[in-house]
Amino acid sequence: MWILWAGVLLCSSSYTMAVPFLPLFLFELGVEDESVNLWAGVVHSSAFLVGAIMAPVWGSLADKYGKRKMVIRAGLSLGLIYGLIAFVQTPWQLVVVRMLHGLVGGFVPASMAIVASIAPKEKMGWSLGMMQAGTMTGGIMGPLFGGLLAEGFGQRMSFLIAAILILLAAVAVIFWVKEGNTVMPGKRQKMIEDLKYAVKSRTLLHLLLLLLIFQMCINMVQPLLTLHIANLRGSLEGAVLSSGFIFALIGVAGIVASPVWGRAGEKKGYGIILTCCLGIAGVMAAMQYFVYELWLFTVVQFLFGLFMAGVAPTINTLVVNNTSEEFRGRSFGLTASANQFGAMIGPLLGGLLGLYLNIHWIFVATGVIMAAAGWWVWVRFVLRRSSNKRKSATLQG
Repeated sequence: MWILWAGVLLCSSSYTMAVPFLPLFLFELGVEDESVNLWAGVVHSSAFLVGAIMAPVWGSLADKYGKRKMVIRAGLSLGLIYGLIAFVQTPWQLVVVRMLHGLVGGFVPASMAIVASIAPKEKMGWSLGMMQAGTMTGGIMGPLFGGLLAEGFGQRMSFLIAAILILLAAVAVIFWVKEGNTVMPGKRQKMIEDLKYAVKSRTLLHLLLLLLIFQMCINMVQPLLTLHIANLRGSLEGAVLSSGFIFALIGVAGIVASPVWGRAGEKKGYGIILTCCLGIAGVMAAMQYFVYELWLFTVVQFLFGLFMAGVAPTINTLVVNNTSEEFRGRSFGLTASANQFGAMIGPLLGGLLGLYLNIHWIFVATGVIMAAAGWWVWVRFVLRRSSNKRKSATLQG
């Protein structure tokens, strides 16, 4: 688990060294100010469009040939893709490379699936919380190093370093990770069969929908954050470094909070924790409507990160608890697909809204949606389960 933790840390570092700064990179590619919001949305969504389609495929192949092989495949392929970003010359070339990015992804979901298959059930929440903390740790390192490299050597250098980091993660898995007993190649399940399984399992379907909504909300504002930070600063100069610092603080919040939420879920119930994280994160997001100072924006983003960090690992733990062992790889493929679809819809929606609305209103929209999702979880997973327990106790009495 700890080798995979280091792997997702490096994978996350490589991602956050490159992708969050792409909106500012668009200016270097000749995009005009009035269309940069829309282009930022397109660039972010392009990878997730392809990734959403491919995630169930990689999950199915993971169950057939082994999750370790999928981690290695994704790591080596992503290293090549990040290297290609350093050489693009036009916005359309960047879109094509980002689509390739979505095509070959899957490092983190496959790593999560390995950990889910080896962790004791009583440690499942803590283990997946630690893995989430690994991605958040990368979220600290990546923006800081990416911002420093971009300031000193240009953004293209940060893309090359990102390629090296993900290759190191793949090498670590090759030499030090043993999956154990791998599934012998057999008849591969078709994607439509996986979807039918999800539809039959109402709980799994609801969890996938929650992931989609959560990722949609996060990514409605994600492509616009670096541009918003530049506006709060009043200048593009130094915006990359400031953005890197703020993204790193969000990562700090995540690494502090993720294991805490995992343990709290084991003790208090995952439905309660998920309600709390979604509801309060939604309130924090909406509060940014009133924020016009960079220091206050930084504080609110840190608080937002504390509660945002508990959502994905809690949902992943609920997915593990509601799926069989033989479906584990495919279930993580479906969760990755839900993440990708949400991350595809969010930037496009945010980019379109950015053409007509101030970003402060986009913060309000995302906050309301997340708070509503938290209320739905309370009704669906907490109140209904409590009601069923009371009915069962009454019948037994």
